[in-house]
Order: sequence, then C-alpha cells, then structure tokens
Amino acid sequence: MTIAFQGEPGAYSELACLNVFPDSECIPSLTFEEAFQRVESGETDLAMIPLENSTAGRVEEIYHQIPNTKLFVIGEHFEPISHCLMAAPGTPLSALTHVGSHPQALAQCADNINRLGLQRQVKGDTAGAAQLLAEQPQDGHAAIASSLAAELYGLEILQRDFQDRSGNTTRFLVFSREDRIVPYEETGHYITSLIFRVRNRPAALYKALGGFATNGINLVKLESYMPDDSFQASQFYLDMEVHRDEQRFQYALEELEFYSETVRLVGTYPAHDHRYK
Repeated sequence: MTIAFQGEPGAYSELACLNVFPDSECIPSLTFEEAFQRVESGETDLAMIPLENSTAGRVEEIYHQIPNTKLFVIGEHFEPISHCLMAAPGTPLSALTHVGSHPQALAQCADNINRLGLQRQVKGDTAGAAQLLAEQPQDGHAAIASSLAAELYGLEILQRDFQDRSGNTTRFLVFSREDRIVPYEETGHYITSLIFRVRNRPAALYKALGGFATNGINLVKLESYMPDDSFQASQFYLDMEVHRDEQRFQYALEELEFYSETVRLVGTYPAHDHRYK
C-alpha cells in the first residue's frame, strides 16, 4: 500500500501513516494539494491529511481542499504530538534567537517560544524546517519538529515536549478514491462526514440542521467558509456520530437536502477510540 502525506520525511503526517499502516510505503508531497492529486491520479492508494489540532485548531487550508476533490474519507486517526526544539549539534539553548516550523507547530508552542524570546520563522512543514536547518545551519537558529526528524537530519534535541499543553493531539483523515463504507453494527461507533451549501434564505442553516436534532443525531463538528469568493450562502463541513445506513440519518438527510443547494456525502467510517477516552 502507498500513502501520500504533506511534508518531508520525518513529518508528523508520516508518523501517522506508519502508526495506522505500518507496512505502507509513505510518499512525501510538497503541498496538501499535491498529496490529494497523488491519490486522484492513482499514484498512491491513500492520503493521510491533518484536519485539526487540539491546541491550535483547524488546518484551514484543508477545508478549502476537500470540496475541490472527489476523494472520500475512509478513516480517522488521532496522533499525539510531541514537539522537539532542535538545533545544530553543540548549540546551547541560551544562544537561540530564531525558530522555524510549520504555522501549526509554532501556534502549538507559542507560550514556550515567547518564554525563550525567540523570533518565529514560518516554514512549509516541521520536518522541512529541520531539514533546511541541517543543510543550511545558522547561528542562533532552531527548528520545531519530531524526534524522528532530529534523528534523520542529525540535529540535537535541546528540549522535548516543547508544546504548550500536554495531550496535544492532531486529528488526521484518511482519503481514498473509493467510498469504502464499513457495514453498520448496532454496537459500533461511527462518524459520517458531509459537505453542504445552504440556500440563501433566512434561517436556512437552522432549518437544514433541524432534522439532526429531531432524529437524535449528535453533531461533533461544524465548520463554515465562503466558497468561490462569494459572500452569499455559506458552505459547511459537518461531522456527526451516526452511520449513513441508519434510518434516522436518512430522515435527517431528507430535511438537509430540502434546505440546501448541494449536499455531498464525504464518508462513513469507524470513530477512533480517542473520542471516548
């Protein structure tokens, strides 16, 4: 199995790939769009994409990518994130002046960065920041990345668990060309994801979601954004605790479709155990 991820070798996305699919071949991609395209073209079987982090919130770019792809979500994974502050071997912590990493990692370590008085430098991904630092070392410069990245690129870890909060976790989605629906079992826990665009009418969202309330379906995530640079009706990404084959979901879906311009089912997949810890 081949699985695409965004970033250089040693990225947290690669760690997530290996934790979920330990025998897979992980293919690095420069951008999230490139990772999606690898699956769409058949170059890889799957893509592992980060959606949100418990400290820094959503990865906004992904919500704009999902409506533009025909891929389906077939699974979710919660990856514990342990950031490491690293620099060229022999660099003392007191000599640091700058730190580079992905915007999400910088946000997740903001308090500790401020405590050390470091100037932030935005990079394309965490492992890429480590690789660049190893190839082009500069006095006083450090990177925030995984311990695997430090090992791969020969950097010295100055501080482990550099994130501001314990329990820092990123939720990943697994994308595939095929819509793989797991069979429904009464004892199972499932997430169904969809994208919809409400009609430009008063109370359209309230009415569109009413069917989920009346049918006892728990909504666990609702994200909105303006599609196509429009300030008219909004588009929404929705996660809910239900299997699409349940009758109650079918009733709710009918009501959603009545008040929406478009509705697209993105996937139904087993809920990760992390949700119930």
